[in-house]
Amino acid sequence: MQNPRTSQTDESTDLLSHAVKIADLASEAARGYFRGALGVEFKSDESPVTQADRGVEAQVRAYLGQHFPDHGVFGEEHGFEGRDCREVWIIDPIDGTRSFLSGHPLFGFLLGHLVDGKPDIGVIGMPAINEVFTGAAGQGATLNGREITTSAQTRLDQSILFVNEGDKIYRDHPTLFDRLMHSGQTRRLAYDCYPHALLAAGHVDAVIDYDLQPYDYLPVLAVVEAAGGVMTDWQGRPLDLSSDGRVISAATPELHGEMLDLVNG
Repeated sequence: MQNPRTSQTDESTDLLSHAVKIADLASEAARGYFRGALGVEFKSDESPVTQADRGVEAQVRAYLGQHFPDHGVFGEEHGFEGRDCREVWIIDPIDGTRSFLSGHPLFGFLLGHLVDGKPDIGVIGMPAINEVFTGAAGQGATLNGREITTSAQTRLDQSILFVNEGDKIYRDHPTLFDRLMHSGQTRRLAYDCYPHALLAAGHVDAVIDYDLQPYDYLPVLAVVEAAGGVMTDWQGRPLDLSSDGRVISAATPELHGEMLDLVNG
């Protein structure tokens, strides 16, 4: 009789294998559009959407429909299908459309697998620089197949801090933005998923982010946690489909606690 725990591990490994294959397909599709002629529209929130966003997500949905017809799919461009399914795939076809449109290579592809709304597998693909970060519960995190872990940094005053969506944080929380600009040993302003990936790989110690959607943070959550990091909302609550889009990633629980203290004054 097969051990149930072994069976679960085998299933998770198989799902991760499919997720990496999907990331490869999505990356190839995105590179076909990158720095080319793009048809661009603006959504109601004034964020741009391109042929690439729709084209990449359509390819991913076709793959998932073929291999996992009983799973739900939630994507940025084509909405939620199978909302009542226990297992759901969540997709951001081009994470960082503004970066993509401007020829900046640090746009990403995000894919997560959720069970009962919680991510157990996440993939951060970086098509233009040929990097794929993976994370799976109980299996650790990898970069291009090589194991990665977060840093051991516990002190904010000695940390490398990335502030994502700094213009929005400055607009809505100017006092917090000022505190952030005087925090950490080194700080950088950035956007999109790559700073969180760098945190999972041990190069960045903390990231604060703002105004995200579930397809922005849930795939990343799986990678950060699998690498040994901590990622929550600004109040320290676990992230789920209904979180408010304000997140903190940190390499260690101690550093995460300092970030929470900083954000909440």
